Amino acid sequence: MINRKELKKKAKKVLKIHYGFLIIACMISGMLADEFSDTFTLLSVENETGIQEQSNSNAVLPSQLTASQVFKDIVEDNIAEGAKTAETIEKEEISENHNPILGRTRGVLASVINSVTSGSIFVSIAAAINSMVGSESIAILIMIVGGLFLLFFVWFYIQNVFCVILRRLFLEARIYEKVPFERYMFLSHVKKWTKASFTMFVTAMYETLWMFTIVGLVIKHYSYLMVPYIVAENPDIGANQAITLSRKMMYGHKWECFKISLTFLGWTVLASMTFGLSAIFFSNPYKMCTYAELYAVLREEAKAKNIKDADKMNDVYLFELPSKEELEKTYPEYKDRHVQKPELHGFEGFFANWFGILFKEGKKEKEYQENMRIYQRYQAVSNVLDAKQYPRRLFPIAEEQKRTLVTGLDPLRNYTIWSLILMFFIFSGIGWLWEVSLHLITDGVFVNRGAMHGPWLPIYGSGGLLILILLKQFRSKPLLNFICILVVCGILEYSTSYIMEMNTGLKWWDYSGYFLNLNGRICAEGLMVFGIGGMGFIYILAPVFDNLIRKIKPVITKVVCIFLLIVFSMDVVYSHFYPNTGEGITDYE
Repeated sequence: MINRKELKKKAKKVLKIHYGFLIIACMISGMLADEFSDTFTLLSVENETGIQEQSNSNAVLPSQLTASQVFKDIVEDNIAEGAKTAETIEKEEISENHNPILGRTRGVLASVINSVTSGSIFVSIAAAINSMVGSESIAILIMIVGGLFLLFFVWFYIQNVFCVILRRLFLEARIYEKVPFERYMFLSHVKKWTKASFTMFVTAMYETLWMFTIVGLVIKHYSYLMVPYIVAENPDIGANQAITLSRKMMYGHKWECFKISLTFLGWTVLASMTFGLSAIFFSNPYKMCTYAELYAVLREEAKAKNIKDADKMNDVYLFELPSKEELEKTYPEYKDRHVQKPELHGFEGFFANWFGILFKEGKKEKEYQENMRIYQRYQAVSNVLDAKQYPRRLFPIAEEQKRTLVTGLDPLRNYTIWSLILMFFIFSGIGWLWEVSLHLITDGVFVNRGAMHGPWLPIYGSGGLLILILLKQFRSKPLLNFICILVVCGILEYSTSYIMEMNTGLKWWDYSGYFLNLNGRICAEGLMVFGIGGMGFIYILAPVFDNLIRKIKPVITKVVCIFLLIVFSMDVVYSHFYPNTGEGITDYE
């Protein structure tokens, strides 16, 4: 007999510990997969109703044409007519858009938005296939089949298998205090993504066939309830083995599980009354925690009864904490090592600890750097060694080791002031080459970009140093670091544009017409480029440049830095009185 109260008591305890993480996990599942998607449907009901009422109140709509009409034209063997319809839709959408933030006339992102909303993307695909096969009918058939295949591919590899990933997260949350974001990719780490997807595909096919028996659908739904949990524990298990094992585990418990599902009926009603908010912030993760506890109970019972293939549920440390001795044996390089964080004191220590800046590189600083590297390696597995996080090395299937390129580059390092100065000029020069090359390719002429006269754009160098220094504390968290880079670069670019325009009355860049721009000073497209470039700079380029700079004799490095600073300062003073202006610089016509 399953004790429902005990299951829910344990579920609430797990939810309390991992509340934010489990809410986000269920929200992602609702967006990417079918599970919990009804929650977001409830959220959109009110908004859709309002839109419908507004549409019904309009006597005349600006246009009845939509992208679906373009697709219909193509399917009816009339690609030319579809192209005309798409062009009409795009022109109308651009003319009717009066919000400068949502520009639709310039930039790659605007082109993508226009092609999707107008349906011209369908025309482009059909035309491309037609040019290869020489037949519109065959081209349209290929496009339809290709579209269906793409939809199946997305469903098979994402929607179909995400239930396994979600259950793995909840099972780890039962035992461990920490569940890192990288656990979303655990199937990829053990190279079993396709196998897990196939198992869930077979399960879905069986449930679909049972659907035609009406009563059988309900029974088999509960019979197959444990399949995603079994696969989450052992993704290498065969499809039929997992299904059969689930059936045997659920034998005699289907009615009990049905009663457990009935206890959540009140929460379902409440969710409909709160437009899904109660489900998002409580009942969805609460329900998942309860079923994770149920799987643990049924798993223990199956092993006690020694049912066939119960040994396939073999991830011991998904249900119990490893001993200190086991962890020391598995992570021998960290055995008996008590690493304390190295410290530099005073003014030098403040800048080294918070901003990663070293003002000199003597014996003390080199020793600090080496001890910091050891400490950071230890910190990377400290939660595992303290049994607060699932030990990946104890997973029954050997997980793929992380690529050592970035790790070997040591992106968490500190940088000397001289190395930072040289990297400022390196990145300023790279930025200048980038913009000059873009203008040369698009317009066919050389233009000395920027407000200064030298071969540098200091906004690139300043941005590089700012994200390297200000975001030092976030380097060990790439996702959060990426978001912070977008914020820092956005503030830097907007403020620089504003100050330069206020001082001179001129603009050296203008993003007006770009999709998602703010007063023409920044845009989403540009920030994404800066975000990706910033990640590459922090984790790859900066360590590589620093390694090369360290090979140069310190005296030569200092002389080069001083020379560049003098020349740059002269350019700053001269450009203040005589800024670089002209065609392609401040004149965009």
